[in-house]
Amino acid sequence: MRILYLSQVVPYPADAGAKIRIYHVLQYLAAAGHEVTLVAFRRENDSEEAIAHLRQYCREVHTVLMQRSARQDAQHLATSILRGMPFLIARDQVEEMYRLVQTLTHTQHFDAVHADQLWMAQYALATRRQPGAQQPGKLVLDQHNAMFLIPQRLSASLSNPLKRAILHREARQLAAYERTTCQQFDAVTWVSEEDRQAVFNSAANGHRLSATARHTVIPICVDPDSKPPISRKANACRVTFLGGLHWPPNAEGVTWFWEDVWPTVRRTAPEAILTVIGKDPPPPLAHAADSDPTIHVTGYVDDPLPYLQETAAFIVPLSAGGGMRVKIIDAWSWALPIVSTRIGAEGVRYEDGHNLLIADQAHDFAAAIMRLLQQPQLAGALAGNGRATVTEHYDWRAVYRAWDAIYDTSTL
Repeated sequence: MRILYLSQVVPYPADAGAKIRIYHVLQYLAAAGHEVTLVAFRRENDSEEAIAHLRQYCREVHTVLMQRSARQDAQHLATSILRGMPFLIARDQVEEMYRLVQTLTHTQHFDAVHADQLWMAQYALATRRQPGAQQPGKLVLDQHNAMFLIPQRLSASLSNPLKRAILHREARQLAAYERTTCQQFDAVTWVSEEDRQAVFNSAANGHRLSATARHTVIPICVDPDSKPPISRKANACRVTFLGGLHWPPNAEGVTWFWEDVWPTVRRTAPEAILTVIGKDPPPPLAHAADSDPTIHVTGYVDDPLPYLQETAAFIVPLSAGGGMRVKIIDAWSWALPIVSTRIGAEGVRYEDGHNLLIADQAHDFAAAIMRLLQQPQLAGALAGNGRATVTEHYDWRAVYRAWDAIYDTSTL
């Protein structure tokens, strides 16, 4: 099949959850013999080498520069208010992207248009509204998250009434937009059943989402062979967080851990080191690391292996978010013992005490970390069971065969 694949990011290097999803889907589609034209927003730091790498899986790769600024965000917020649409959607309305998609659909026929995540849905839907364009056979939306849950959950921890009101509004707008948008696609995929249910059951305007499109859950998967188990050092003492801190749920979760959990761990285990890996760390945490030898903030690193080899506990201290936490799948691949909140572990096949430890309160989270520091046999068992979970349930080569049914035009 000829597939037009619309992405909000250049999915290489595959160093974040959304990129991992897209990268392995592209690998599967190429292996299955499909011809993919990839259209993606690129950032200033996306290299030509990364774009060239993707051409081994794609017939064509086209990019549009994504530029953001405070001034532009103010304009997008005004547009959002005036048009009654979510800010996050208004922010990603780029005329150059519309023109590129229009040009491609006027000059080529695509059996399917695949919109990756909610941001790109508007461009996919536009292909059926363009006079003179060759109509695609099928529109597919890949929903990585129930997006409305993210601002909804973030607002719960805010004391500033104005910020809380803004996030409440964004959550309401996103919930309505998600429902309406999903109903316009021929097929919708979700990465977790929790997200599908959240959007189906969100009640706005007095009705629930009707199942007019085909809805399927296909989890985010990884390549276990490319991430073999890590041989951790016997004296491992790092408590490690790994993830992009420009993402508000990550920044909020790490800040909560540093402020409310870490002091207890530090008192009980003075040899432990909190290691935070990811770009754009919260400034207060970065400043604290300058004077506190028990805190190590690295920023983005190309190869986290040296830190992971010294990791006694891999932490996922999130209280907001949606979709799957791919950081858990990665940590399981590496055979690392994990402590997570329930929200942090949403969307993955976990069993508390079997392949990770669950703790939602600060004192429980600290106690779980101490168990891993003091009980190496428990840490080893969790790590081994986590690795087994990945190889059984999250290997893209096996799981992504489900995409064949998604693109099947006979289901229209």
